[in-house]
Amino acid sequence: MKKAWYLVPVVGALIAGYSFGHLHQQPAASDAHRILYFVDPMHPAYHSDKPGKAPDCGMDLVPVYADSVGKSLVGFDDDGSLRIDPAAQKIYGIQLTAVESNSGNHTISAFGKVMPDETRIYKVTMGADGYVKSTDNDAVGNRVTKDQHLALVYSPDFLPVVGGFLSANERTPGQFKETPSTAQGAASSQARADRLRNLGMSDVQIEEMTNNRKIPEDVYIVSPVDGFILGRNISPGLRFERERELYSIADLSQVWIVAQVFGKDAQKFRPGSVARVTLPDTGESFQAKVSDVLPEVDPATRALKVRLVANNPGFKLRPEMFVNVEMPVSIAAGLSVPADAIVDSGLAKQVFVQVSPGRFEKREVEIGWRFDDRVQIVKGLREGEMVVSAGTFLVDSESRLQAAAGSPGTPPQADSALAHRMN
Repeated sequence: MKKAWYLVPVVGALIAGYSFGHLHQQPAASDAHRILYFVDPMHPAYHSDKPGKAPDCGMDLVPVYADSVGKSLVGFDDDGSLRIDPAAQKIYGIQLTAVESNSGNHTISAFGKVMPDETRIYKVTMGADGYVKSTDNDAVGNRVTKDQHLALVYSPDFLPVVGGFLSANERTPGQFKETPSTAQGAASSQARADRLRNLGMSDVQIEEMTNNRKIPEDVYIVSPVDGFILGRNISPGLRFERERELYSIADLSQVWIVAQVFGKDAQKFRPGSVARVTLPDTGESFQAKVSDVLPEVDPATRALKVRLVANNPGFKLRPEMFVNVEMPVSIAAGLSVPADAIVDSGLAKQVFVQVSPGRFEKREVEIGWRFDDRVQIVKGLREGEMVVSAGTFLVDSESRLQAAAGSPGTPPQADSALAHRMN
């Protein structure tokens, strides 16, 4: 009985030692799997001490654990294929997308700005010196009608020409039989009428003067067209010199839309093609016809400028307004992948194709058209195959680094061995 009591301290010591050893090992295992920092899945060089969003792409930062440091993302099998653990794919934001078959219809979207049709902008000037007596309803932005009175001016240069016009015109209207004298008088009257137009007198006032046969004291400036006043350089009491621009008036029943188009998309905007113009605020749409691809390039965006012409019912397309331009185009039907799936070395275009879960091969492809974020695959892939579409640059960089470092399982000339052409 006494011997049994002696065993109690021994058993207690054994239990305490086991418990201490177990508790001591538990933190060690937990410590090995602790989070060291967080990285941007698209750019792993970016580190953060706390979770959040990546500053470049807005993706969630992913944790890096202590037991994963020092392990390579990419490995190589004996056959030269790349090996990426599915768990590592999730950590580093590596995503896969299926190769898709696309139809032959597509829409090119572009950004455009409404501008007045320059062939419908009228500059109102005077061919004589003078001063302004008054103006009427001529503020910038006002809508005006053809022959509407805008201002009343005085200029002594008109008086001798008006007198000669009335004198030459005095005998012409009542003659029933044309004679050399009447023909000469008509020619003289027409010449003086042209001089009055050149000085700035309107046809309306010339006609009025012909009918009442009175020399007007003042000359009134009228709008040459139905439109809107875009510019005004006149005010009551202003003394002006000849050829000074007094008004700029635009007919906005037809306007230009200048769209910015990048790269090869500009080739789809052919003169005569019909596009759809949409107002971003109201969603209203208008038809526009491509008139030309302009020769200049936008100095900031390096985009080409395409000019379209659109009718403007209700004058809803206003100068300097931003609009969306959509051009429907027909393209060759075929396979396509996201543009981010393509690795362009300058000499070849390649993609990473999944051959089995966690195993990939680097395959050379031939590409065709590019629209938005899709690229046509002319040769090298089959429909339904899975390719790396996010994190491609990371996979490519890691595979090259491991190949250069002589990673186990990496054959000589790794890139050549992995490149695979499909007929």
